[in-house]
Amino acid sequence: MERRALEFVPESERHGRSRSLFTVWFAANTQITTIVTGALGVVLGLPLPWAILALVVGNLFGGVFMALHSAQGPKLGVPQMIQSRAQFGFLGAVIPLLLVILMYLGFFASSAVLGGSALAAWTGMPQSAAVVAVAAVCAVLALYGYKLIHTVERWISLLSGIGFAYLSYRLLTGKGHPAGMWHAGSLNWGTFLLVISIAATWQITYAPYVADYSRYLPSSTRVSPPFWWTYAGSVGASIWMMSFGCVAAAVAPKAFSDNAVSFVVGLAPGSISGLFYLVVVLGVLAVNVLNLYGAFMSTTTTLSALLRFNVGQGLRAAFILLAAAVGTVLALVGQAHFLNTFENFILLLTYFLVPWTAINLVDFYVIRREKYDIPALFDPAGCYGRFNWRTMVAYVVGVLVEVPFVSTTFYTGPMVAHLGGADISWLLGLAVSSALYFALMRNQPVPPAVPGDAIAPEAPLTAERELS
Repeated sequence: MERRALEFVPESERHGRSRSLFTVWFAANTQITTIVTGALGVVLGLPLPWAILALVVGNLFGGVFMALHSAQGPKLGVPQMIQSRAQFGFLGAVIPLLLVILMYLGFFASSAVLGGSALAAWTGMPQSAAVVAVAAVCAVLALYGYKLIHTVERWISLLSGIGFAYLSYRLLTGKGHPAGMWHAGSLNWGTFLLVISIAATWQITYAPYVADYSRYLPSSTRVSPPFWWTYAGSVGASIWMMSFGCVAAAVAPKAFSDNAVSFVVGLAPGSISGLFYLVVVLGVLAVNVLNLYGAFMSTTTTLSALLRFNVGQGLRAAFILLAAAVGTVLALVGQAHFLNTFENFILLLTYFLVPWTAINLVDFYVIRREKYDIPALFDPAGCYGRFNWRTMVAYVVGVLVEVPFVSTTFYTGPMVAHLGGADISWLLGLAVSSALYFALMRNQPVPPAVPGDAIAPEAPLTAERELS
């Protein structure tokens, strides 16, 4: 089992190459949930070519942010949300952490519904039992942690890539495609921007945990390799799978909407359908183990800031199993109305995560220029303090400026009608929070960089110290 959780990874334990990040993020996105997300482009009313274009633009743009976070891992050697303490303060970082925990559990639940559906159809077991089984396997992988996750993602990346290449061929060359399916038709700019938002948000929602899977790389790793390997894996797989979803929704809207898993697997001949049910299940495992591992990291980060306790292997197992149990319950409760619930969930995340990612990246690349006092990230009395009111102002204002432009089924801002139904709230949140944070912090003194190796090995155990 992985021994470390929240603490700094010393140089003696650094290993691996940046190219391993490609398969982590390729596997995490070559799966059925990505396909369902892409189908929203057509479901929301865009002609197929415009839907695919919107998804390409959104992924290309959103992927920049998540890959920039990935490049932070080797430089700092700490989990992503621990680094967030440098902007929000030791206790202030709990605020975005609560949102992140909700995000992990929501994604875990939504993917578990589809993974359970595939496993149930493949084996004949009850749907609810299949959801529980998928969650159990994810829990075992998350318990063993970083090295096993990288190894498993490498194999799933290979198998999923081969499987979906074949399914893509079958989808594109099959019979019964509606006449004029590839004609561009008329474009509604509001819907086009909304679909861009969905795709960009898909990438940005990885931001709070993407560095967790690069933090063991040697500290000498330059920014560009982890950035480009992560970007290529995540964006490449997402564009492929989302485009697959768009085509599937255009070819057979009712069949795909009724049961996306059955439609996708049904593209293959019945004699080998079991192999493709396995591919679907493996893809769900690939992304859900990341969600569960992230939920564990974020929960312990939050509670350790508030309660200051040790995390041994027993507590590690307890946190992971508890997160898996909560996510599974959400999956079992929400599976009846999956597509509509998932669309609202994806959009909701945009309004809160974009200001956070903007603040974090401006701080890392512009304000502090990759230099941090690592021991202070684990000290409530350190130079980053307990709360940073400047960050709080930039974050809250970034969220509030989005509200008039929000377009969801449960709330529509007053400005949306003037924009033809477009949702540009996330773009405003990104710009305003970035600019405001820079303006508030640019004249503040920046503490000198202190490497993580300065943490004395003989220091008493805390939640961020050595696991045993």
